[in-house]
Amino acid sequence: MINAFFIYILTGEKRKLIQPTSLKDPKLEKLKQELVDWINKTLKPEHIVVQSLEEDLYDGLVLHHLLSQLAGVHLTVEEIALTSTAQIRKLEMIIEELDKRLGLQDCSHIKWNVKLIHNKDLLATIHLLVAMVRRFQPELDLPPNVKVEVVVVEVSRSGIKSDVQTEVLTEESFFHFQAILHFVNQNMAAMGLQVADMDKQFADGVILLLLIGQLEGFFVPLFDFNLTPVNDSEMLHNVTLALDLLNDSGLQLSTVDPQDIVSQDVAATLKVLYALFKRHKEK
Repeated sequence: MINAFFIYILTGEKRKLIQPTSLKDPKLEKLKQELVDWINKTLKPEHIVVQSLEEDLYDGLVLHHLLSQLAGVHLTVEEIALTSTAQIRKLEMIIEELDKRLGLQDCSHIKWNVKLIHNKDLLATIHLLVAMVRRFQPELDLPPNVKVEVVVVEVSRSGIKSDVQTEVLTEESFFHFQAILHFVNQNMAAMGLQVADMDKQFADGVILLLLIGQLEGFFVPLFDFNLTPVNDSEMLHNVTLALDLLNDSGLQLSTVDPQDIVSQDVAATLKVLYALFKRHKEK
């Protein structure tokens, strides 16, 4: 069945093709649907509806409107490009601008290009959309850890070479990390605080206590904790108090050791923040 793909690959060309079995993976299907829903929600004010990632993005119209809505960039391109030449010309402008906005000027790290998008390459299209979500809407909870089996096919005059590899579409930790960071900063903005380094800035327990108070709707008396802790003992007191408050509120985190957070263990810190994120993100 894989051989049927080779007729679309020219001599000297190298392509990645999703294995037919991976196309039926429920996790991939869920990711595709979430991306479709995200596009439709974003473009609802413009009355644009997407049904298929493979069939609806190749001509540049949807990507152009996404660029406009998400980044406020309005390119001077024709609204509807009817010919293949016009579509490619439009895509060239859009992809060039998107790559700049995504901070991906280094071509070696880009997993899409104009030709792939115009050829309705699902793998490239998903990579581009995931990168756009990562950049413009990191709080969106895309399905994590989605991987597909791909066949890397290279056609030369001497024949066809192929190799099966695993391609990562979304990572386990990245989206949770970005979404949690965005969530934390949204809630700390009212206090004039911003978090950039989660493991270090939560180690003394101060921001954690303030965040809990903000989310849970109560004030932690200043005499109950050390506002400017100067040693591990005072930091440990703060973090222990924070975890006790969460346990009392029904958020069981008995597997988290306060000392791990003080020691800047990012996994322990993320476990606490993710529990708060899951409880409050929809409120």
